[in-house]
Amino acid sequence: MPSQLSIFLRDHEAAARAGLDLVRRAARGQRQRPWGDELAALAREAEEDLASLRGLMGRLHVAPDALLGSALRLGERAGRLKPNGHLVRRAPLSDLVEVQGILGALTLKGAGWRALAAAHVADDGEPGLAALVERADAQVARLLVVHEAVAAHSLG
Repeated sequence: MPSQLSIFLRDHEAAARAGLDLVRRAARGQRQRPWGDELAALAREAEEDLASLRGLMGRLHVAPDALLGSALRLGERAGRLKPNGHLVRRAPLSDLVEVQGILGALTLKGAGWRALAAAHVADDGEPGLAALVERADAQVARLLVVHEAVAAHSLG
């Protein structure tokens, strides 16, 4: 039977893969917007953060859950199929919905790093858990600025 830590890590790794898909899609879809460069930077950082999580899992001998990861990624893709009246092009609220989804994913990522730090999980990788918590907080702060701009553009 897997340990609670193994389950936690697998769940977070699967969610991180789905979150990476979301931020990549948003970065592609919004690249021409004034905030497109920030979303592209967040996508690159999400790749690095996923690599950090996988590195930690490797050091703890925890393998990703391929089935759960596939299910969450499929769910992220299914979420794109919404009745918004725009089958061929992006709906006017797509930018805002994507940014809010990323904001939720970043908040959960930070909470995951905090939980691992609170549990005193072995932290001998680079970057350490404290740095990953700080990075997640900085990512949320940066995305809140983007969110404000996207909301003004989408709803204004």
